Amino acid sequence: MSKKLLSRLANRSSQLLLILSASALLLMTFIIGWQVFGRFVLGSSPSWSEQAALTLMIWFVFLAGAAGVKEKFHIRIIALENALSASPRKKMQLMSHVIVGLCGLAMLWWGGELVVRTWSHIIPSLGLPRGVAYLAIPITGALISLFSLDHILHPEKDVRADTGQTTPSLMEGIE
Repeated sequence: MSKKLLSRLANRSSQLLLILSASALLLMTFIIGWQVFGRFVLGSSPSWSEQAALTLMIWFVFLAGAAGVKEKFHIRIIALENALSASPRKKMQLMSHVIVGLCGLAMLWWGGELVVRTWSHIIPSLGLPRGVAYLAIPITGALISLFSLDHILHPEKDVRADTGQTTPSLMEGIE
């Protein structure tokens, strides 16, 4: 896989993640609204609404978190980094991306194990395997690893010491 193909794939994936996360948030908001309406106006809320909202929340939080890694919204203190000269700064940024990528691989591995272990447990109100809710974890882990690899292969897109800002990103095209 070429560097440019990986970068395009990462950018497109990040866009898709943001759209899916926003859609899941809207759907969750609608479901919670329906639950409140049902409880206070109709006198009975739907039994499935709470578990559906929780499942959607798991998905949109994890997917948006992966997009945050791509867009470098994740927590990272850059004060020390910006105080350093170019060579040590690049090494720190590389180390940061490697650590985040390894965390993504851990999510992929152990999240996948969680999905396998809970797949046979059914969410009664939804009739879905519990593993469906947790499937977001290994998917997010794989995406975080992909995005970290993209940052490692394209270090020129990292934070610049002179301004403390990143080079143009996907978010600038959306705003």
